[in-house]
Amino acid sequence: MNALGPSHLAILAVAVIILFGAKRLPDAARSLGKSLRIFKSEVRELQNESKPDSTTSTTVASERVDPPAAGGPSA
Repeated sequence: MNALGPSHLAILAVAVIILFGAKRLPDAARSLGKSLRIFKSEVRELQNESKPDSTTSTTVASERVDPPAAGGPSA
């Protein structure tokens, strides 16, 4: 009952065209598209920064190296 039907959408479209004018609607849609693209790229960049980079992170096995003894035999 509360859903917008086709007639409601048509009336809404006519009202938008009357309010904004047919010349300004393409420019508004273009700027909205640019804004959405910028927003999506920023969100992707934030997601890439937050997860660890598995390609550069490698585990290196370390071995214990004891220092030479102070009073040991010399060669």
